[in-house]
Amino acid sequence: MGNRLSVSLCLAFAAFVTVLSVSSGSGGGAHAAPDKSTTTQRKGSGLPIPRFASLRSDEVNIRTGPGTRYPVDWVFKRKGMPVEIVAEYENWRKIRDWQGASGWVHQSLLTGKRSFIIPTKPASLHKTPAASAEVVAKLEPEVMGEIRSCAGDWCRVKLPAASGWIERTSMWGVYKSEPIN
Repeated sequence: MGNRLSVSLCLAFAAFVTVLSVSSGSGGGAHAAPDKSTTTQRKGSGLPIPRFASLRSDEVNIRTGPGTRYPVDWVFKRKGMPVEIVAEYENWRKIRDWQGASGWVHQSLLTGKRSFIIPTKPASLHKTPAASAEVVAKLEPEVMGEIRSCAGDWCRVKLPAASGWIERTSMWGVYKSEPIN
């Protein structure tokens, strides 16, 4: 009887997490803005889901579920990498990276500092927010940097060796029409 009760509780918890994950999906591609009608608030943080964050550490364990009792599935090793928070359970956040991989991390391993990554095609870093502006640098796929602000189709960004403007459709880490000040 004890085993049956444990299995039933585990199945109930798994169903809860699955419903939580499905109900808080991003509702579109990586660059789509969250649909306001499906953006939800969670008791844990009170912040909207989905939303972007960044990894706080050079080593972040990604777990199969929300808690230390769940095994580590893999480890991220890129401090500052942008991730999308797609679900919450107490102090745990289910995150997704720019390639679509997802798993659970403790909230203390995330920061609200905004960053971006160039996903698959090289992107131009411009001196001013215009396609006709001087190109300051060509950014290769997987280059990361900080987002300073976004308005309209452009975001002002900072990298270790340069600063400038990138079209928001050329990077992953910001929604289509999300303002960042």
